[in-house]
Amino acid sequence: MSKHEKIGPEVESSLINADAQVESFRQTRNNRRTELVEDYVELIADLIEDGGEARQVDIAQRLGVAQPTVAKMLKRLISEGYIQQRRYRGIFLTEAGQKLAELCRERHHIVESFLCSIGVSPETARIDAEGMEHHASAETLEAFKAFLARATPPRRVAGQA
Repeated sequence: MSKHEKIGPEVESSLINADAQVESFRQTRNNRRTELVEDYVELIADLIEDGGEARQVDIAQRLGVAQPTVAKMLKRLISEGYIQQRRYRGIFLTEAGQKLAELCRERHHIVESFLCSIGVSPETARIDAEGMEHHASAETLEAFKAFLARATPPRRVAGQA
């Protein structure tokens, strides 16, 4: 089936190939499942970098959610091997958590820089990048980086020297 198959006189279907659509939706669902994990890990890394520690109360405040919601997610992050939590000592990233946080930051900076380079205001770019970073493929991120490298004048990727 072509991208736009004729379904009658002068009428074309806008449906893509069924297998391609299944894969597209599968990837989107997977991205949604990991989005919250990535947001928490990135925030924990930011809190540790800024203040030397990440606490449940601070995470709840920054995300605008209740502490029991944070507690539930922290249990998930522990089970997935991204954090360690010690009684009375706060939350710490494991090596896997640190790697994920670095990857998330890099994706965010690439997307934010790209958006700014096409004229989006810095504040809007920051907000939009927060959602888009989780759904951009490696190919798309590489294209954004290549665009930024070719931009006149050359654009610096936010957060990188």
